[in-house]
Formats: sequence, C-alpha cells, structure tokens
Amino acid sequence: MKLSTTRRVTALLPVLLGILAFFIVVGPRALNPMNIAWLEGGDPATHYLGWAFFRHSPWTFPLGLNPSYGLELSNAVIFSDSNPLFALIFKPFSALLPEPFQYFGFWFLTCFILQSWFGWKLTGLVSRNVVLQLLGAGLFLFVPAMIIRMGVHLSLAGHFLVLAALYLALRPFTQKRCLAWGTLLGATALVHAYLLAMVALIWIADLAAKALQRRLTLGKALTELIGLFLLVSLCCWQAGYFSIGDSGLSLMGYGLFRANVLTLFDPGTWSYTLRDMPGVLGDSDGFAFLGLGVIFLLICAFVLLLQGAGDLGAKVRRYPLLFIALASLAMFAVSNNVGVGSFEFRIPLPDAVVAVATIFRGSGRMIWPVMYMVIFVTLYVVVRGHTPRTAVLLLSIALVIQVADTRSGWTVSRGFFMTSPAAKWKTPLADPFWQQAAKHYQYVRWIRPQNLSEQWMTLADYAHTHHLPTNAVYLGRVSSLAVEAAQAQSVRMLDSGSYAQDTLYVLDNRSLLQAALTLKSDIDVLARIDGLNVLAPGWKRCNDCPPVLAPDALKLIPELKQGERVVFSQESPAVDYLAKGWSLNEPWGTWSEGAESQIVLRPTSRVNSLLLETSALLAPTHTEQSLEVVVNDVSVLSTRLVKPEANRINIELPAAVQQLIEHQGVLRIFFKYPNAISPGELGMSNDPRKLAIGLQALTLN
Repeated sequence: MKLSTTRRVTALLPVLLGILAFFIVVGPRALNPMNIAWLEGGDPATHYLGWAFFRHSPWTFPLGLNPSYGLELSNAVIFSDSNPLFALIFKPFSALLPEPFQYFGFWFLTCFILQSWFGWKLTGLVSRNVVLQLLGAGLFLFVPAMIIRMGVHLSLAGHFLVLAALYLALRPFTQKRCLAWGTLLGATALVHAYLLAMVALIWIADLAAKALQRRLTLGKALTELIGLFLLVSLCCWQAGYFSIGDSGLSLMGYGLFRANVLTLFDPGTWSYTLRDMPGVLGDSDGFAFLGLGVIFLLICAFVLLLQGAGDLGAKVRRYPLLFIALASLAMFAVSNNVGVGSFEFRIPLPDAVVAVATIFRGSGRMIWPVMYMVIFVTLYVVVRGHTPRTAVLLLSIALVIQVADTRSGWTVSRGFFMTSPAAKWKTPLADPFWQQAAKHYQYVRWIRPQNLSEQWMTLADYAHTHHLPTNAVYLGRVSSLAVEAAQAQSVRMLDSGSYAQDTLYVLDNRSLLQAALTLKSDIDVLARIDGLNVLAPGWKRCNDCPPVLAPDALKLIPELKQGERVVFSQESPAVDYLAKGWSLNEPWGTWSEGAESQIVLRPTSRVNSLLLETSALLAPTHTEQSLEVVVNDVSVLSTRLVKPEANRINIELPAAVQQLIEHQGVLRIFFKYPNAISPGELGMSNDPRKLAIGLQALTLN
C-alpha cells in the first residue's frame, strides 16, 4: 500500500510540473472561459469564431459540420481549426455554458500537462530515476516550437500527441498496443490534420516493424491496420474533413512553407545568447529551434560519442523503420525547395507530385517529430553515458539554461495571453442600423465571396453576436468550386440589381461600383455605414425599418479630375475605380483577368478623350492582344497591341458619347479581350489566370 501511494505521488510530479509551466508561460487569464480578448485577431479569431458558431448551430451529420460559419464556401469545424475534439465535448453543454465561452485556455493547460507527462514517460525509457525523468520532462516542456504555436495556431500546440506516438513506438511491446494507438490516432484526427499525418506515419512504421519482428502475427497486424484505418476515417468524416471535396485541398505553398536545414539551431527571437540566422521567406513554418539548453546537452552527447561511449548505434538499429519514417518526414519538411540558411536551391519534381504534397503545404511542420527524436536521443546518450549524479547535474544546468534563454520568446507569448480580459471584441459597427438589420435579415454575406475577405472578422463577429449565418469567414480550406459558383452568383446579382431579400450584403469597393450602377433605388438601400459598403435589399419597403441616410448611389462612385493622371499601383487611390475583371494590384499596376473588365468613375467635368498606359501579355507564340473599348455602352475603339510595354492608347470620344457621360454623371469604360491567354498556356509560368493587358495609368482629358 505504501509503494502504491508513492507511485501515485510520483505520477503527480509531471502533472504538477506541466501546470507550473503553464502558469509561467501562459498565465491564468486564458483559463477564464469568458475572456476572449487574447483571441482577437488573425488565426486565433477564426478558431474561436468557428467554435462560437458551432455551439449554436443545430446538430448535423457528420457531427463536425458548421453550416452557419462559411455557408457554401466551407463549413466544417475542422477547417476553422477550432479543435473538433474539444468542440464536440463542449457542444452538448452549450445551453449551460456562459456567453461568451472559450475552451482554448483549458486546451493549453491540457497541452502542458500531457507534454510534461509524455516527456516524463519518454525519459523513463532511458532512466527510472525520478529526478532525471522530471528534468527530462522539463526540457520537453520548454520547446520553442510548441510554445510559439500557441499564439498563432492553437490546435497545433498539441505536440504531446507527437510525443505520445514516439513513446508508443519506443516502449517495450504490449498486447494493449492496438487500444493505445487507436485512442491516440482517434484523438489526433479530432485535433489537427498535420499532427495526424505525423502520428499516423509513426504508427505505420511501428506496426510494420512489429510485424517484421514477428511480435505481431500477420493476421493481427492486418486487423490493426484495417481497424485503425477505419477508426481514423470515421473520426475524420465526423470532424468534417471530407466536406469540401478535392477542390479545396490542393493550394499553393509546398516548397515555400518549409523547414530550413538549419532550423534546429536557428533561434529566431527565442534566445538571448544566439543570434537569428539569415534565412529565406517561408522558413518560419518549419521553426524547430531546440533551445540553448538542449544544444548544451547535444554538445555533451557529441563528446561522449566521440569517446566511443554508449550503445547508440545498436539502439538505432533496433528501430530502422521508425528512423526511415522520421527521415521521410524530414525530407518532406525541407521540401524540394531546399534552404540552407540564406542559400536555397530547387529540386525539380513532377507537377502531380507537387499537387499531392501541397495538401500539406505547410510542410515545415513535419520536422517536429524529428526535433523531438533529437531531444530524446540526446537525453539517452547523456543519461546512459554518465553516472546518475553527473546526469542530474548536466540536465539541471540544461533545464535552467533552456528556461532562462528561451524566455526571450515565451515572455512575448505571455504578454499576448495576459492582455486585459474582455468578454467582447472592439467593433467599428456603432450605427443603430446594425441592430435593426440583425432583426430584419437572416444572413450576412460578403460580396465578392472569398476566403479571408478584408472585413471577415468584423462581419463574422457581428453575425455571431446576432446568431446570423455568414460567408465572411477565414478558413484553412474552402471549396474552390463553391467559391467560383458563389462569385458567379454575385456577379449575376450585381449585373441585375436583384438580391436575396433575406440577406444583408456588405460589398468590397469593386462590387460597390457595379452595385451603384444597377441599384433599384426605390426598394433597396446602398450606403456607406461605419466605413462599410452596405446593401440592404427591400429596406425601403420595410414598415418597421428606420430610414437610412443614404446619398444617391452614384455619389458613392469616386471622382476623377480632368487632366489628372492616376496610376493603378498598390496603395494608389485609383484602385477604387476598378470594377470587375481585374487582378490584385501590384507595384507597377494591375492585370486584366478574364475576357472582359471594367473601370467606373465620376468625372468632375466634360470628358473629351482618354489616355491609357498599358503593357500586354505577349509571347513568340502569341504576338498580339486584341482590345475593344466600350464607353457607356458605345464602342469607341477596336485595336491590337503588339508591344509588350509602353502602349499609350489615346481614345477620342465622339460628341454623342461626351454628352452621354455628362448626362449620366458616370464614366463606364468596358474592355473586351477576345484572345486573353494565361501565362501557363504560354509556358511562361504556372499562372492559370487569363490575362491580356497590364493597366498602369489613366488620364482623362
């Protein structure tokens, strides 16, 4: 009985250590479930909002669908990265929970406790000395790569899942392995896809190794493989992984968000002693700095290996498939765009391979299991190569160094978590109109529909506050086909001036230009309210809707003075003249996109002519771009551009067109490109956009 009590007390030590580390790094304020101040902005905002919509949404099947947050674009709780495991645990009690309620502080506490626990268990494979186990757990706790994720991708703080997988692969054989791996894989599938990929590969390597070593019969191995594959598939299905189809999985990014070869030793801002190494764009996703304390132990281990101490080689040979799996993860993390410090080179890969790899476009994260194995091997060599007393001394020094030196980074994180508590976010929506609109409309939509729109957070917070579904969201994956269909529908609405009567629309500046031209001003309201372009269908027919102070819709179209040359570069006010059919602005100007595009503005005086300055997309196999210009529905020019640069197109407007512009009070310049073509078709790049002209400047005379 005394031995059992001692074991229980000892087992509490890593738990207490994890709690202590949590309060050191995160602090107590995140544990307040009604404090959402620290979740305001960026990725944490969508993690919280995804849960906030999910808790009030009706139950669905699969369980993880979140129809109110994203609507047709994408609507699963896994894609808002809201930790489906905790979301599904807390949703049944939603009616009993306060408003607001966040569980991410509890999640962080769980991460620290289990990180400490599995660090303790891993160190226990090296030594049963309680002090050594506790010191090892401490080194696993203060890993910068885990802590840095807590301020950005909340679910990815679950590094304990990787430690658990390594522990199960390295521990002595047990007949309960199927239950242990099944629990781990199922939980990981309900936390994050990246962590699932890491854990699943380690499991497969362990399963294959046990089968080859004949510790598992072929029948048992196949049963485990099929059974756990079905279990993981079920968990993924219920979390909503398959809700958007293939069209939302492959995006750009593989080879960019990678791990630098020197990532284990590059401190970034996480060391007072070491300096940030020069790197290249995208390295931050593969951040895996070991920490100065671990590097100190690594040097100690290296000295022992040079002296021929230890049996590391023999131990490594016992786990060949595990180390092959880790090497594979390392190669995938580094990617085909290899960065060594500030130097990089690219290894060509077939497009089909890149397309599959891009499913995990943040490939640099796959370095984490390798990082943890390096820490474990370092502990193994140091502990086995010294007496317990010496090993305790070295690990104690290392832990002090690790905690003190990485404080350079985690104090920044702590400042973020310890921001002044608040139960609401600041919002620019102060006008009484918003309260009335929430009672009148059933949906809030952003036009033009897209993921991560410029006002997504303001609108999503407003929609959540009033329990209104919205497409103004920020999600990890959306269906590209659904986005295209939604955008096509928005174009039809803008062209016709007919909108869903149960929906409040907020428009970007380009959509505003189109809406102003087709507005049904007798029934609909188009106004700028609290800095947002608002279109309220049927508002003027609503008996209990208060009047909205809205000027003539055409007054919302920006003016341009005669003789003023405007450029269409980034940050230029001229971008507000661009209606449909233009790409995002670049430093030099903007490309047309598609077969047609439009400019809309209000001239301050009579317009006699237009001067356009453009480039043209040309190639040896595509030597000209046809261009037709229509002004206020009257064709004024048909020409061909044969120079790639310095095209100055002067368009003299007929008197009838001049009078038409003056009478209508608006200038609409419509461009048609009969032979627009993509750089991809010309073999110039992988760019799929249909381009024709690059608009640089416009002058009205």
